[in-house]
Amino acid sequence: MPPNFILSPYPTPFYFDQGSPIMEKYDIIVEAEQQFAREVTLGVIVTRPLTAWHTIIPGFFIIDFLRRGSAIRQYTKHFMFPRKLAMDAAVAEMQGENKESMKYDLEDDTRIWLESLKLYSPDLVKAHLELIEVLAAHYLKLLNAEGDTFNLLIEHAYQNSENFEQFIKTVTSLENEVDLQVIEQLGGNEKVKEKIEAEQLQIAKRRHRILEEIF
Repeated sequence: MPPNFILSPYPTPFYFDQGSPIMEKYDIIVEAEQQFAREVTLGVIVTRPLTAWHTIIPGFFIIDFLRRGSAIRQYTKHFMFPRKLAMDAAVAEMQGENKESMKYDLEDDTRIWLESLKLYSPDLVKAHLELIEVLAAHYLKLLNAEGDTFNLLIEHAYQNSENFEQFIKTVTSLENEVDLQVIEQLGGNEKVKEKIEAEQLQIAKRRHRILEEIF
């Protein structure tokens, strides 16, 4: 590896010049997406009422706090996986990588990941790949836009609220399809369905807030 190149702080197979605008924007986008995932998880957690165990059992707040921390890390990890692939695909496109080769790698990585979670199905792989394709196009817009904050990148990439709202509608529809396939893979488990619906609600609220903040 050339001495003036380093790996991105978020593991990625691509190398970036440490001081390049692309590297800086890559980090901004990844941090914003990770923060978004953390806020979604916290939003789901705080809407759940406290149980009687919080007053009956000494130290239950500490136990609950540790569980919440674990939930945030787990959701962030799962939320970021397709987004990490999409970010890498966007950068690969900027570097002129072969699209067919990229598509094969994305499918293979997605399949392996779902198999590790015991969630593999051809339909769920397909749903993820469609989501990743739209996210990659979104990240490519942001990486090519001017700005030194996530909100500025969005503002300059999409220009107006109508364009960004159309992206939100498209990506939400694809995310919902992924969620539907996950629920089906888990046999329609009601607790899983309830958790996913709560996450969808928090995602919608936060995206609406971002839309209002920027435009």
